[in-house]
Amino acid sequence: MTDEPMRIRVTYAKRGELRYTGHLDLQRVWERTLRRSGLPIVFSQGFNPLPRLQLASALPLGIESSCEVMDFWLAEKMELLHITSQLNAVLPLGLELMDLHETELKGPALETQLRSAEYRVTFRDAVDNKQLEKKVKEILNTGSLARERRGKTYDLRPLIEGLRVEPDGSLWMKLAIRPGATGRPEEVLSTLGYPNQIVNIERIKIAYL
Repeated sequence: MTDEPMRIRVTYAKRGELRYTGHLDLQRVWERTLRRSGLPIVFSQGFNPLPRLQLASALPLGIESSCEVMDFWLAEKMELLHITSQLNAVLPLGLELMDLHETELKGPALETQLRSAEYRVTFRDAVDNKQLEKKVKEILNTGSLARERRGKTYDLRPLIEGLRVEPDGSLWMKLAIRPGATGRPEEVLSTLGYPNQIVNIERIKIAYL
């Protein structure tokens, strides 16, 4: 160990009951976890210092993920295996470490590096795959898809970077993540004509610079 600080990038899964935990509450979960880990965490300045961390793109409620990303800072360099062990010892149910590595100490904020996310949608009730494939083709061939969210109209089509029906009947989608313009899987499902269909949605990949 040395006194030189380090920035750690964690890829983690969010499953079970934690899928109903919102972005801000999830940040608090990680703050508590880092405090309990016993690691030399870097804290923010001010009256109420908190562990310095950055979560990537917010995950909509009810969606599971195997690829969420977070950065946090340590005041001194440590072995990655030791950091992993300390975190695993205090992780709450529903969080699972998938990867942990050191990243550029003074690099750009994590959320500014996000580019896209991939999702797998599994339908709980039977769906006509041929009809679903037809609707997918219609969306991919259209020039624009006007949608409304929070009282504002936007074009969903440029946010859909990929969409296909898998051989097992699940739906794969790749949606853009941009400042102020993020594709949401439930909006794609609604556009396809399945707004009330009971589904399982999992985020399976996040692409960033």
